[in-house]
Amino acid sequence: MTRIFISVFTLLSTTLFAQQITPAKWEELSKTNSRLLPKYGLLPKTEQQKESDAVFIEQVMKQEQFNGNRTAASNHMIDLGFNYLYRGDVKTAMYRFNQAYLLDSLNNDIYWGYAAVYMTIGDYEKAKKQYKTGLAENPESTHLLTDYGTYHMAQYYTLQPVDEGAALARLDSAVTYMQKSYALDPQDQNTLFKLSIVYWIKGDCNNAWKYYDKCAVLGGRPITEAYTKDLNKKCKRKK
Repeated sequence: MTRIFISVFTLLSTTLFAQQITPAKWEELSKTNSRLLPKYGLLPKTEQQKESDAVFIEQVMKQEQFNGNRTAASNHMIDLGFNYLYRGDVKTAMYRFNQAYLLDSLNNDIYWGYAAVYMTIGDYEKAKKQYKTGLAENPESTHLLTDYGTYHMAQYYTLQPVDEGAALARLDSAVTYMQKSYALDPQDQNTLFKLSIVYWIKGDCNNAWKYYDKCAVLGGRPITEAYTKDLNKKCKRKK
């Protein structure tokens, strides 16, 4: 459940807050630290690194909570990665996403994590690449569809000051991807919350409240007090 809120926070905050690590700084760091590259950059590993990976996998798989299921262990690492993103520790988040890859290289959600890292540091092109790679492998990944929509929301904020038409087109793209995700899983609170936000931005108050209410009925975990206030301010309820 932690992924829902953390994903929203991480992927929306990139357009609202200053970044502590710039894309240039990240690229510089990754030149000497392959753990900061998705899938370790697919670079050859030394025998010592291979042994270290084997020990890590063995230790993780001994834990009773995974019951020998490497995909479950991989998903756990992805959850931890998003937790670190929420705390602002982007480097450790990438380490965890790569450990998820080590445990299950076919886990499609690693692209969700990798993209979130790049979104957080403001490297939107690399984030886009991860989203598209993941969606090419699994076009029905609701996590990727929803947050690729969030990528388009971030592009809206980037483009708005210079090209309103292009910015609005990005919002339309965000709706398209999120609606596709919603059709696949109408009870994903992350998707519902973000649909509410994107319609709020577009000034479509009926839909903003519609998806807000759907999210709230399911528990409203990702809904923030700040957004609720903004929604009420811009879209007063009809009595």
